[in-house]
Amino acid sequence: MKPVVALVGRPNVGKSTLFNRLTRSRAAIVADVPGVTRDRHYGEGRIGARGFIVVDTGGLAPGAGEPIYAEMARQAELAIAEADAVIFVTDARAGLVPADREIAERLRRSAKRVWVAANKCEGLGPAAAAEFHELGLGAPAAISAEHGDGVAALIEAVLEALPQAAQEEAAPEAERHPRVAIVGRPNVGKSTLVNALVGEERVIAAPEPGTTRDAIEVPFERDGRRYTLVDTAGLRRRGRSGDAVERFSIVKTLQAIERANVAVLVLDALAGVAEQDAHIAGYILERGRAVVVAVNKWEAADREARARAKQEIGWKLPFLGFAETVYVSARTGRGIAEMLRAVDAAYGAAMAKLPTPRLTRALAEAVARQAPPRRGYVRPKPRYAHQGGSNPPVIVVHGNALEHIGDAYRRYLEGWFRRRFRLKGTPLRIEFRTAPNPYVERRAGRG
Repeated sequence: MKPVVALVGRPNVGKSTLFNRLTRSRAAIVADVPGVTRDRHYGEGRIGARGFIVVDTGGLAPGAGEPIYAEMARQAELAIAEADAVIFVTDARAGLVPADREIAERLRRSAKRVWVAANKCEGLGPAAAAEFHELGLGAPAAISAEHGDGVAALIEAVLEALPQAAQEEAAPEAERHPRVAIVGRPNVGKSTLVNALVGEERVIAAPEPGTTRDAIEVPFERDGRRYTLVDTAGLRRRGRSGDAVERFSIVKTLQAIERANVAVLVLDALAGVAEQDAHIAGYILERGRAVVVAVNKWEAADREARARAKQEIGWKLPFLGFAETVYVSARTGRGIAEMLRAVDAAYGAAMAKLPTPRLTRALAEAVARQAPPRRGYVRPKPRYAHQGGSNPPVIVVHGNALEHIGDAYRRYLEGWFRRRFRLKGTPLRIEFRTAPNPYVERRAGRG
């Protein structure tokens, strides 16, 4: 297995910057505001031939009384428990503070191997890390996560000290698995749904909206099938996204949809379908992602609320008619199995392989049943079809005068192919390509 390295420390000492440096990504939101990272955030790093898993955590703030800080601390404790090694990130410019001593005492009680990293040492030299010897956790490493100074030497020292068995690379898996983004408005129960799926308090779920800020990846396995869930920040209406951190969160959510195979659009059965739900659904459709609509809090909805929710889905989200709708309770676990079955079906449809002979036969049957309408003296003549891509599936139709085919006939073909190949849960794109007229050049030559 790859070794797991957890990054812990006070808020705003540069843990997420170090995470991005180690994973060579911008996966973690970085801002000059304490408490941006709240959940465990996993990524893969590599030094030479050695791979490792790095876990970014929310800042440990000893003595902080707010419930959200208690949840952040609990997530950090879970990361420490599952780690093979811990890097305790401190701030060399702020110096050694009482909170650092309290965190050091926690780490000593954990009995984990700990390395102290004195961050923000750019321009200060190794002497800036000297006072952190007082923590009693070994010689501190002077680093700059932002500029990369000393980071490679630190992670090499960490990996060299781990048992050799922990450094063995896992065999690459040939099987591809669904990447599922859980999206929706704030406070509809996305994080609670993720926790219900994985069977543990994997991400912070709190009553106040805006608890999740980053896009948190959660690998898990159910019934022998692997998934990667991505818990995302709630998308508010444009104009209500106030501070910079929230705007970064929105960008992360949109990127999560872009990278997903399937998006689970979570609706609130009590609040009904809002205008913002339609905007989110429109973005998913624009990106061509497979969709499952999950109506959450179903156990708390009375008969009237349930009827209203079903009516509003058909009325306000008519363009998601191809998607399966499931009714779930993240709190009780009701409907979770049905939702995963819908995710599997949508993923299978999005990644389906459509053989050219079958597509061409289906096209011929569709044309025989209803030919494209004539435009003036011209009647479009579809000849054959082949697959032009997947996630979403793209069907390319070749023939003559296809530029004259209108939207109504395009929708007819889309519905025909969707029913014939059982493409439930995924958008379907049809492209028309007209063959060049071989007689045009001859006529031009005669003239």
